[in-house]
Amino acid sequence: MARVAVVTGGSRGIGEAISKGLKAAGYKVAATYHGNDEAAQKFKAETGIEVFKWDVGKYEDCKAGIATVEAALGPVDVLVNNAGITRDVMLHKMTPEQWHAVIQTNLDSLFFMTRCVIEGMRNRGFGRVITIGSINGQKGQMGQTNYSAAKSATIGFTKALAQEGASKGITANVIAPGYIATDMVRAVPENVLQKIVGQIPVGRLGESDEIARAVVFLASDQAGFITGSTLTINGGQYMT
Repeated sequence: MARVAVVTGGSRGIGEAISKGLKAAGYKVAATYHGNDEAAQKFKAETGIEVFKWDVGKYEDCKAGIATVEAALGPVDVLVNNAGITRDVMLHKMTPEQWHAVIQTNLDSLFFMTRCVIEGMRNRGFGRVITIGSINGQKGQMGQTNYSAAKSATIGFTKALAQEGASKGITANVIAPGYIATDMVRAVPENVLQKIVGQIPVGRLGESDEIARAVVFLASDQAGFITGSTLTINGGQYMT
């Protein structure tokens, strides 16, 4: 029987590539989204992947959403915590609302979503929790104290979860992408984009499919001895 995978923020950008990659690998995939109904329905029509709308930054929404997914597809075996937002501004100008918005979506959601599936994974003796971090959670980034804090915290969360889940057949890992050629990055002014590429030793932006292939591997049985790890995929821009 095909395993069920949930990808938060799974209908656009890196999440879209992850959802497609998992489906191609034989998983039953549920892609969550929050804001863009038109894009989500287009994604569903083009891929045949089921989409589910809820706010991953709210626990009750996550609880109800996971119940809906499991009723439709079956128990969740793989969770990919991919959803994230930015509210970039220098700290001396950052508002509490800009801070909390990023922490809620990028970090609180990690607890909310994982909490809703972890008991089932423990009971069944299998689970994969894969969180999409960021190069800026490893090295920091000016104007992103909120984002860098949230993405750095995902690493500590994952290391602790890995220790809790290891004896139950559950692995937990982080993938920390560098600059990936998503629509958001491509929208950066050309002169700025060229400066970014100039800092990447391999001389190009990453591709969403390169992140997706790593997710598919970490979700597989073959990756059962990998847990508590952070896989950096950044073209050598930041080496740990």
